[in-house]
Amino acid sequence: MLTVPDLGDDAKRDTLSTLDALVREGARELLMGGLEAEVQDSLEGHRGERDEDGRALVVRNGYAKARKVTTRAGTIEVKAPRVHDRRLGERFSSAILPPYMRRSATISEVLPVLYLRGLSTGDFKPALEALLGAEATAGLSPTTITRLTAEWEHEYTAFRKRDLSKESFAYLFADGVHFRVRLEDDRLCTLVLIGVRDDGSKHLLAVEDGYRESTESWADVLRDLRGRGMRAPVLAIGDGALEFWAAVRDVWPETREQRCWVHRLANVLDKLPKRLQPRAKQALHEIMNAETRELAQKEIEAFSDKYGAKYPKAVASLRKDEDKLLSFYDFPAEHWKHIRSTNAIESPFATVRLRQRVTKGAGSRAKALLMTYKLLDMAQLRWRKLNAPALVEDVLRGARFIDGLAEKTEERSAA
Repeated sequence: MLTVPDLGDDAKRDTLSTLDALVREGARELLMGGLEAEVQDSLEGHRGERDEDGRALVVRNGYAKARKVTTRAGTIEVKAPRVHDRRLGERFSSAILPPYMRRSATISEVLPVLYLRGLSTGDFKPALEALLGAEATAGLSPTTITRLTAEWEHEYTAFRKRDLSKESFAYLFADGVHFRVRLEDDRLCTLVLIGVRDDGSKHLLAVEDGYRESTESWADVLRDLRGRGMRAPVLAIGDGALEFWAAVRDVWPETREQRCWVHRLANVLDKLPKRLQPRAKQALHEIMNAETRELAQKEIEAFSDKYGAKYPKAVASLRKDEDKLLSFYDFPAEHWKHIRSTNAIESPFATVRLRQRVTKGAGSRAKALLMTYKLLDMAQLRWRKLNAPALVEDVLRGARFIDGLAEKTEERSAA
């Protein structure tokens, strides 16, 4: 009989330490391999996109500074590959390791992403082991995945029926999120609405299938919210191209309108030659960041004078619904950074949008819609409140603001 010698406590600790190091190195290599494959997929997907000088818009750009990421296998140091992305309004962002991420996602957060990308239930476990380790996924069988997705369906059904009569929303963000669906000819347009409650927190309100973002599709969503008790928000924020606005005027005519500056800047710059875009972009940012409405209007006039003769389409794009582009001046200055754009929706979906061309896409409209809901439901756990959240109640009470500052009581009395 072979006798195994007792290694002693020190030797055991050394052995375990070596094993831990091997596991961490394996996790690091797997993570780096996934990041490299992700970047390569993105480069391949945008290989044909070039500027007027024939230069590629999306190219490899070395590696980012090393950062430490905590996974189930321990803390590992990685250097994420970088991409130089010069597309207007779009930037590459890793879905595996987003900017500033310091911890690997939990299983509940990773599963919707994998499911959305078309992985079969049998592929989930090996995909998750690469980031979370075999121990964390030991009980993750195809049956478990099927049961979990069924629970998501129940959650989504309850989400679509919940009572909204006891809540008040000062701000409403709207956007249409498009997905490619493998098994159908048309892309899915998902209508997404996020509201800001009286305590300054953001909450997901609607995730619905919309036919090409039509007015009637948006109106159906808004009528449903109203039917469940939701009162008219004070201000709605969205892209100027949305059919959403006609629906808002029909369902909640008292709601103010704010056009998204991020979308507007991209639209204006798209109508200018590449060589003029950096300088024009700076001028547009000066308009958007002007301290008062009057200064913003003066900057708009200056932009129009400079570019109007040669590039009238760019100026027309800037001046379209000009008053609704400047609505934010009538609300607290502390809220401006939040309400000037639809980033509340854009940010959670940035990585999904950027990877549509290089992923298989969801297998069906129902799957894409469900996963859109689940991704946002997970994301909202980390959404921050608006700056100066106490001022949201003032907005709901109808307090007046002039260039971001509350109107003084004596001024209102004199008026």
